[in-house]
Amino acid sequence: MNHSRRKFLQLTSGLAVLPALTNIARAEAYPARPVRIIVGFAAGGGTDITARLIGQRLNERLGQPFIVENRPGAGANIGMDAVAKATPDGYTLLLVSPGSAINASLYEKLNYNFIRDIAPIAAIHRTPNVLAVHPSFPANTYAEFVAYAKANPGKVNVATSGIGASDHMSGELFRMMVGVELVQVHYRGAAPAITDLLAGQVQASFAPMAPALEHLKAGKLRPLAVTTLARSDALQDIPAINETVPGFESSTWYGLATPMGTSAAIIDTLNKEINAALADPAISKRFADLGGVPIPGSAADFGKLIADETEKWAKVVKFAHVKLD
Repeated sequence: MNHSRRKFLQLTSGLAVLPALTNIARAEAYPARPVRIIVGFAAGGGTDITARLIGQRLNERLGQPFIVENRPGAGANIGMDAVAKATPDGYTLLLVSPGSAINASLYEKLNYNFIRDIAPIAAIHRTPNVLAVHPSFPANTYAEFVAYAKANPGKVNVATSGIGASDHMSGELFRMMVGVELVQVHYRGAAPAITDLLAGQVQASFAPMAPALEHLKAGKLRPLAVTTLARSDALQDIPAINETVPGFESSTWYGLATPMGTSAAIIDTLNKEINAALADPAISKRFADLGGVPIPGSAADFGKLIADETEKWAKVVKFAHVKLD
């Protein structure tokens, strides 16, 4: 275990046991004014939808508006930087997704340190990416896809929503673990990538579940496998890659975080409310409609997820020789 990961886990494991009375008093009064949830992507995507769903629930439970503020750009680094530099008072939160863990090694220089500057609050839900192909592609199953790709190295075009995005890194992890050469075609977002896949301009994609699901169910795209460890309830007949390639996991997860140094009592308050929301059938159904599965747990649990993901994607970035300035 490297030093930064060990330090991060030590920090997050102690969040729940800090007893300072001043922190407790602050939490009792929290929130006393509106709270911002920073989203590093444009409105309408899975990150934004998740932030608005959980923000609405926190508003109802805590009596103050939780306002989603979209700050897209630089692979979500603009939003991350804003939160890292914000006052650690519980009034600036961050909707975290795998991009934050990937960026830690993808970018040569960042104005923040994801592990050092961001304190986890709670994980929210996890959705798979889906290995999907255009109906004209000559593979009806995952096994046939692998066989075709191995017989035609460097000839299968795979659409991604951008360099360093979850679907791009799913493809790089696939290359690393399966040993198949794919040509990744990068777009500016999931929508244009899926549009070209629907049109047959590209052959396949490790597409995010939320924007692809309606096209999969309508038969406009053919799902071959999901990237979570287990099958998805949204596509129960579609195998997980993990069934054939043990340990393959490349899901899109979401969670809430805050600047490091925020009161442990405030973090505990938010964690409890988020876990209560995830136990609500109405909320879990909304996430299920996006192909998501709730992942309740403590702040330390989410901290471990972040540390594990940051370490995993650093290995994939190194394998793929992908770097951004």
